[in-house]
Amino acid sequence: MHRVRRVLCGAMAVAIAASLAVPASATTLRRMGLEELVASNKTVVVGQVVDARSYWNKDKTFIMTDVRIAVNEVVKGNAQNEVKVTLMGGRVGDLTTLIVGGAELIPGKSYLLFLNEENLPGMRAQTVRDLCQGAFDLVIGKDGLRAVSQANRHPLVPDRLGYIDAPGGVEGTPFNAMVQSIRQLARGEVN
Repeated sequence: MHRVRRVLCGAMAVAIAASLAVPASATTLRRMGLEELVASNKTVVVGQVVDARSYWNKDKTFIMTDVRIAVNEVVKGNAQNEVKVTLMGGRVGDLTTLIVGGAELIPGKSYLLFLNEENLPGMRAQTVRDLCQGAFDLVIGKDGLRAVSQANRHPLVPDRLGYIDAPGGVEGTPFNAMVQSIRQLARGEVN
């Protein structure tokens, strides 16, 4: 009897340990290609984050963060020299709200961003609606400036064609080629 109890307790311990090892995530992202990102967002800009400010929304039910972007180039749509992008999540006092798979915009860094006006908790604002898939870090590679999708940091569910890699993959896409592709797609030209 004791042997059966020990085997059951051991099996239960293994099951509990296995369940704790599974990463917790509430965000599932279906892979979006460049064509879909261009088609589903009104504005695409290249810019540098000037600053960010987190606060409670009007209803005090959710933390939001306003990010000011100094726009260097408008690739699609219309934008001023500076745009405000509102992201869900942030830190107010000792409380942090983290959006798994959300875009990460850090002051002083440059990005290529896909933006759209959307309903957010308690407000309507311009945002990166496609979370990490709508934010591309601008990095210097061995062959020049590249746009690297933040979605590379998160697992993606395959799109309808079975692709799982973010546009450009882990190496990213040469910046000028990315901008040219976005402009062609925005004009309805096929690459």
